[in-house]
Amino acid sequence: MQKESPSALKRGLKNRHIQMIALGGAIGTGLFYGSADSIQLAGPVVLIAYLLCGAAIYLVVRAMGEMSVDDPNSGAFSHYAYQNWSQRAGFVSGWNYWFNYIAVAMAELSVVGLYINYWLPQVPHWASAAFFIVAITTANLIGVRAYGEFEFWFAIIKVIAVVGMIVLGLIVIIFGITNNPELSPPSFSNLIADGGFAPFGLVGLIAALPPVMFSFGGLELIGITAGEAVDPKRSLPKAINGVIWRILIFYIGAITIIMAVIPWRTIDGKMSPFVQIFDNVGIGGAAHILNFVVITAVLSVYNSGLYSNGRMLYSLASQGNAPKYLTKLSRNGVPWAGVLTSSLITVIAVVVVFQWPEFAFKYMMSVAVIAGIINWSMIMITQAKFRKRIGPEAASKLTFKLPGGLFTTFGVLAFLGLIVVLMAMSEGYRMAVIVGPVWLLILLVSYEIKTRRKLKN
Repeated sequence: MQKESPSALKRGLKNRHIQMIALGGAIGTGLFYGSADSIQLAGPVVLIAYLLCGAAIYLVVRAMGEMSVDDPNSGAFSHYAYQNWSQRAGFVSGWNYWFNYIAVAMAELSVVGLYINYWLPQVPHWASAAFFIVAITTANLIGVRAYGEFEFWFAIIKVIAVVGMIVLGLIVIIFGITNNPELSPPSFSNLIADGGFAPFGLVGLIAALPPVMFSFGGLELIGITAGEAVDPKRSLPKAINGVIWRILIFYIGAITIIMAVIPWRTIDGKMSPFVQIFDNVGIGGAAHILNFVVITAVLSVYNSGLYSNGRMLYSLASQGNAPKYLTKLSRNGVPWAGVLTSSLITVIAVVVVFQWPEFAFKYMMSVAVIAGIINWSMIMITQAKFRKRIGPEAASKLTFKLPGGLFTTFGVLAFLGLIVVLMAMSEGYRMAVIVGPVWLLILLVSYEIKTRRKLKN
């Protein structure tokens, strides 16, 4: 079985890049805006939902980390599925993840114009999208170091925003500062004052699990950096082990502070909870601050998506699961063919959104949602097959093992299965569950067509 040579790509990502890429992956629009929906579904008990989903996604990343530290490769889960499962699994895993990020980038870039229009109302939405596509594509073509630097500073901005909000919130709670006398004063008692900690009971907690789970999407990007990390066997475990603390601080910590400063029933999603907390203490320019942070988050998503998609196409082509031209590298070791191809397809996807917005968001985003579940499930199954392939003796010598072994693997798979059941029961996610099997069938049929054409040639 042919293996991709990790040395074909330049190892330009330093430890600080890996740390911030991991950190940035945990902070996005799902926190800045999406957290409002989760809070409304469950009330303060949403914190438990974040704990449960955070633990599950941490174990998914640990499963991938076990394989990445043993065999650092930029193809990550696609490469490991190909190596430990089958060529078909490598094809499905790689193309599923590639399209997932195309759809996510499509969604982010199609609305970035709204954020730019907040300051520059005369700029057309397509112009904003075009400018950022060109800028981020150029940065990715320069080299992996340029990508790492961009993502490093994008992550720094998001971290400062969240930490600033937490510090401000603590000061507000301690001194009881408020600019809105109609609301109850800032206090941790707000977590239990209105209907208790779980106002909707277990039903509310369960209903919040799907949106909370998808807010963690992107953390698996750490694995893709393995093929270009300067010292992957040291930096990857450090970055992955820090994921759980980032989840505790940046999600659970931030949302706890938000619900302590602002009564949870007033967090209605009409504006970001971050804007509400600034407004509640009378800090002017809150919307401007958040608008800047959200634009940064959008650029971070596309920057990461283009980086990972370029490497994924390179890996798929190395496996024989994508056209051979996608293995082409620049002098700087950048898979430029994969980067430019991904960028071009993203442009087409964004044009589709502008022309047929309802169709694009209804179906393409449904694929993106279910693609996350497929990807996480395949990572867990691949890890089990990896253990089986190397055998007990080699497994005992692994330096970064998944805690709990197969018990953890099947436990996470069961939890992901529960998420799918809950999605089927939710009107907002039901379309994804319907589209999911169709999407998998398209991938499997595509593989069969590709295989038969290869045999004929």
